[in-house]
Amino acid sequence: MVNDRKNIPQEENVVKMQDNKSREKIKEKKKLSFPTAFTVLFIILFLASILTYTVPAGSFERLQYDPETSQFTKIGIDGSESKLEANEEVLQEHNISIPLQNFKDGKVLKPVAIPGTYQKLEQRSQNFIEVLKAPIQGVAESIGIITFVLILGGIIEVLNKTGAFAAGVAALSKRTKGREFLLVTIIMSLVSLGGTTFGFAEETIAFYPILMPIFLASGFDALVCISGIFLGSAIGTMFSTVNPFSVVIASNAAGISLAESLPYKIIGLIGATLIALVYVYRYAKRVKEDPNNSLVAEEMPAIREKFLENYNVDEVHTFNWRKSISLVIFALAFLVMIWGVVVHGWMFEEMSALFLFVALLIMILSGLSEKEVVGTFLTGASSLVSVALIIGVARGINIILDNGMVSDTFLNGSSVIISKMNGFAFAVVQMILYSFLGIFIPSSSGLASLSMPIIAPLADVVNVGRDVVVSAYNYGQGLMAFITPTGLILATLELVGISYDKWLKFVLPLMIIIGIFAIIMLGIQVAF
Repeated sequence: MVNDRKNIPQEENVVKMQDNKSREKIKEKKKLSFPTAFTVLFIILFLASILTYTVPAGSFERLQYDPETSQFTKIGIDGSESKLEANEEVLQEHNISIPLQNFKDGKVLKPVAIPGTYQKLEQRSQNFIEVLKAPIQGVAESIGIITFVLILGGIIEVLNKTGAFAAGVAALSKRTKGREFLLVTIIMSLVSLGGTTFGFAEETIAFYPILMPIFLASGFDALVCISGIFLGSAIGTMFSTVNPFSVVIASNAAGISLAESLPYKIIGLIGATLIALVYVYRYAKRVKEDPNNSLVAEEMPAIREKFLENYNVDEVHTFNWRKSISLVIFALAFLVMIWGVVVHGWMFEEMSALFLFVALLIMILSGLSEKEVVGTFLTGASSLVSVALIIGVARGINIILDNGMVSDTFLNGSSVIISKMNGFAFAVVQMILYSFLGIFIPSSSGLASLSMPIIAPLADVVNVGRDVVVSAYNYGQGLMAFITPTGLILATLELVGISYDKWLKFVLPLMIIIGIFAIIMLGIQVAF
């Protein structure tokens, strides 16, 4: 297949002129730049260590079901363990309203906090040495996703070297000519669907090296591409419908049926996705009219050079059998990955093994010599080392907070605050508190398992359905994911080449709008 793009050199000349103007503006402007992602994370790491000195350490006792012995394991505050019979009487004695069958069916896998057992502990302050060790431990604990990212970088570089991506980008750019935003709509809708059904989040890292050249060649700036992928995932997980890692676990831990609030979740998902699409469309339209309206106009020359370096618009990009088969194999890998995650519960080890196999196939098909293809793969992997390290440092922040044992203290304080409210105020404040708790307990399944046995019974006290608690949890922890540095956003920005302040400037207005929409949805749910 041949794709001749000689019919759009004028557009590219305009883009080049705008890039030159942007470079001149960069030289003219002498101002302090926003810190890099690494600096932001280390500042937060330092602040997290301060919290371990100022916030009292504390913990709840926990109860976990052991499927091998069909017994409960009660975990004391001091870490001691004792075995209990797995029956409804034990759950009632410990004020846990989760049905026993949810434990036996494997719907509640993680330890759940036992209400009323919170105790303050001796301060677990994290000193300077612990702060230095935390990022190293974070890298070690994140080795699964780090390996996945590095293998992906190697594959992308090999495909770039063979010209397969250049041919694919050229073909897609030609076919979407005149209806470029349709691509944004399709990508955001599909990723949102993945987020709401199976928690499609970290896996989206794989799509930026592929989709960024397509978005750039279509005339969009980098923020539009990030919006299509990252915002799609964030909105999908925030308005989860059947996501087993968040809303399913939360519903089971709250002792309610998933179907109780499903209509509200579906309406919320559709509404939030449409709001995001309109917001991104208005921004993209302004940038199309004048590229200087882009919030990342200064970064765009470097981003274009990074993602379009092997893409010459004046060249006729042709497919041959090697390029075609390589791209087909690469595309199929994502379908297999989604199947593995949804059906078999794959983790990053399995996904990394899949893409390592794909890498070997593509390297064999590349037609390059052994030394050239291995060198190309290693060059691609090394280009994403900074992204991998950011993932590790972000995990290090969570390690400091966990070791300082302040997460349970925040959870206990939150339960005291909302227990004194009722109705709509209860739901809204709960959503805000879950946004806050999401920073300290970034795992959606961990936050649900830990908090629901404590928070859900409070809904009975204030005469609100427990499904409202689940929705408030979902909206709160999902909304904070738009910007939380301990999540995925800093790794994404590092991969693309955009500073955190530019992202905040772009997304905060949308975050406020989505937050208001979520509050309205909570109000409707409380009323009915």
